[in-house]
Amino acid sequence: MTPHYLGLNALNLKYGSQGFAVLAFPCNIFLHQEPGANAEQILNGIKYVNPGKGFVPSFQMFEKIEVNGAKEHPLYTYVKGQCPNTATSWMPEILFYTPFKTSDIVWNFETFLIGYDGKVVKRAPPPVEPVDLSADIEAALADAHAAAADGPVLG
Repeated sequence: MTPHYLGLNALNLKYGSQGFAVLAFPCNIFLHQEPGANAEQILNGIKYVNPGKGFVPSFQMFEKIEVNGAKEHPLYTYVKGQCPNTATSWMPEILFYTPFKTSDIVWNFETFLIGYDGKVVKRAPPPVEPVDLSADIEAALADAHAAAADGPVLG
C-alpha cells in the first residue's frame, strides 16, 4: 500500500493552499510492516525503500502510534467512534494487538477525512486510492469555506 504515499503527496499539494492537510500516523500492528524505531528510520524507509527514489512526503508524519487495541491512541478512539468500520473480514493471525473491536482499523492506509468541525466526513478502507477521495475533499472544503463565511464555529 506504500504507493499511497505518492497519492497523499498529490492531494496535499493540490488542496493544501485551500486549508486541507494530510496527517500521517505510522503504526506497526499490521503484520509488523512499519518496523522503524523512530521518525528518522521511518522517513529513511520511505525515502530509500518504498516508495523510494528519494521520495519525501509533503505532509506531516507523526510519531508511531497504535490505532487499535489496548494501547489505541485517543485520536483513533474518537474518529472510529463517529463512523462504521470498513472491515469485511478479519485475519487475527496477522494483526498484532488485542482486544479486537468491530470498529477497528483494518489495515495500514485506512483513511479518515475530517471536516472543519472535527467530525469524520468519510472513512475509506485501504484499497481506496487517495485520488478517489478528491470529490469528498472538495465537498468538505466547500463546506468549510461556507461555514467560514457564516462566522466562527461554536460549541
